[in-house]
Amino acid sequence: MGSVAELAAAALVMLGFPALMLAALVPSVYAFAAVAAVTYLADHYLHRKGSYLINRLSKVRAGLSIRFLIRQLLLILLLARLSHADELIFYGAVACFIAFYGLQAPHGALVTLIRNRRRMPVATRNVDLKSRIRIPDAPPRRLLHRSAEKMLHLDLFAVVGIVVSAIVDSAVAGFVGIGLTVGLGCLYVLVLVPYVRGRKIPPKADVVLAAVDEWLAGYKPETVLYFSGSKDSAYQVNMWLETMERLETRPLIILRERAILNNLAPTTVPVICVPGGVHLMNLDLTTVRVALYAANVGKNIHLLRVPTMKHVFIGHGDSDKLASVNPYSKVYDEVWTAGRAGRDRYAIADVGVRDDDIVEVGRPQLAPIQTWQGVPGTTADGRCPTVLYAPTWEGWDGNPGNTSIVLAGENIVNKLVQADPPVRVLYKPHPFTGTVSKEAGAAHQRITALVEKAAAERAVDPRFSADADAQAEAKADLVRIEARIAELTGKGGEKGDEAEATRDGVVDVQQHEEIARLRTEWNDVYWRSFPSYEHRVITGAEPRLYDCFNVSDAMVSDISSVVSDFIASGKPYAVTDSAELGVEEFKRQNTAVRAATILSNSAAELGGLLEAVRDPSTDPLAEDRSELKRYLLGPDEPKSIDQFNTAVADLALKAEARNVGQESRPVAGNADTAELTNAVPGQRGASAGETDGVSAG
Repeated sequence: MGSVAELAAAALVMLGFPALMLAALVPSVYAFAAVAAVTYLADHYLHRKGSYLINRLSKVRAGLSIRFLIRQLLLILLLARLSHADELIFYGAVACFIAFYGLQAPHGALVTLIRNRRRMPVATRNVDLKSRIRIPDAPPRRLLHRSAEKMLHLDLFAVVGIVVSAIVDSAVAGFVGIGLTVGLGCLYVLVLVPYVRGRKIPPKADVVLAAVDEWLAGYKPETVLYFSGSKDSAYQVNMWLETMERLETRPLIILRERAILNNLAPTTVPVICVPGGVHLMNLDLTTVRVALYAANVGKNIHLLRVPTMKHVFIGHGDSDKLASVNPYSKVYDEVWTAGRAGRDRYAIADVGVRDDDIVEVGRPQLAPIQTWQGVPGTTADGRCPTVLYAPTWEGWDGNPGNTSIVLAGENIVNKLVQADPPVRVLYKPHPFTGTVSKEAGAAHQRITALVEKAAAERAVDPRFSADADAQAEAKADLVRIEARIAELTGKGGEKGDEAEATRDGVVDVQQHEEIARLRTEWNDVYWRSFPSYEHRVITGAEPRLYDCFNVSDAMVSDISSVVSDFIASGKPYAVTDSAELGVEEFKRQNTAVRAATILSNSAAELGGLLEAVRDPSTDPLAEDRSELKRYLLGPDEPKSIDQFNTAVADLALKAEARNVGQESRPVAGNADTAELTNAVPGQRGASAGETDGVSAG
């Protein structure tokens, strides 16, 4: 759905054209000019906002070029109704719009050709191709960005000139406008021509692929993270970037979709995006020994077919969902889980994954989560324990058990803000909250109002006092840090296109490390920029969820990965049984809640959580949480990243042993048999007829 403003703009566009026709038939030049201006402005607003309604208009045969053409035809009708049909301006207008419409074809063809010729067969980040091949600068962004809209809006000169001519009864303004429209249209086309030939276009696919192979031969990657998916699934690969940076072997990330590359978080690891299956299979990956897969998708087969490396499913988070025991996992040499729970899930599901092929490696991504250091009591300045309420969103299926926000959210927050002794409430809703359910959106608004009202009341409560000078200093530091981050992230501006980004996409390691340090400093300063007792609604990307974990002493949430991750802290937590399954059934169905305080929709049980927060010695679930943490996430020692590196090294040795064994194996058949035995990518053996759908047969 679009915003109210977007819907209003779309309505003005659709209603404007009947009004234009009426103004032309009356005829009324002033009314026509006013309505035409409204349609131009509304159209421009929709494009500037990138509104999905633009696409919807195209679906109902009201696309961009049609809207402009109709407006031009109605201007011709206006001239005819004003008795100018026998005058030169009428014929000039007709010829202008025919010629201008004819220019759309070469303009569109050139724009498409430029984009296609500058589309790389392989796009990269942190790979030095600049020293190996010549990749020219991208055309100026103003030429290609929203090019169709810019071209069509050149008719404004002719439209304005002709309308002025109709008002003043003189053809001069009309012909000046006509000349500008046709002249600028021709100029736009001519300016694009140089970018489709000669040194303005990147090298051909075979040259680019050879350069990538040359880089691979020098870099010699050993461990690959392979990922394919939609742009909305980019988080699944982003969560592994820091782990890849900390590997003790040479890492490489292989992506299959350009949309994922465009949504990839900054990293120092080399990244290669290979949309074509044949191109992927022709890459020289002979030094790779371990391939890691974060998702079960069909395109995995393009790398799974390679026998010289061992293949591992690492997933994108352990949970009790069916995706965690997908039978597809049988295709991998090993499946890595966080703890014993993952192993048991496969055993219970009985989907064919052998226990011997499962390795417990912990969750390296949870390293930023700090363990519980005890709870502060209420102090003289009002400092008190912090409880995080982090509900998940409503989901697509309308299941009441998806989120607590609709049935229990207000009850939870009311009890927390009214708690005595007091606690501080941090409310961090899922960013998708309210996108499907109006009830969830309305509940979110009410909860936000509750938290903000409670914060305002606490600000004037004499029991609480703040250090205004310290907060002012922290806010000044926030401004300084944000300015420096903006300076560093904005340095050099956006790359012109995929080819230019590939050429210049080598990260500045020092800058990358400085940004990481600044973000850590920002987080520390942020929490000092307001009183430690202040209730807070936290939305947006910053502060991050794990940062909220670290400043909280307990959490209330729903069944989601949020709960599984919070368990790493060892702190008390509560989970709402919004579907009212009952405590025992709820725990039976959801491993992650077995050490939680289970809340009904009334949140009457919340007192038990608060007692555990205030006096850990009375916490009946402390030992259960410790055992559950080990069961779900593995032991604290050795550290998860060390377990992960050990698993990579062990599997690499197995891959090497297999390859050595194959090389020393007596060849019973002909040379073709030997070649098949050790088939690896990079042999350029794909025939011209192969497609991206090539199988592992």
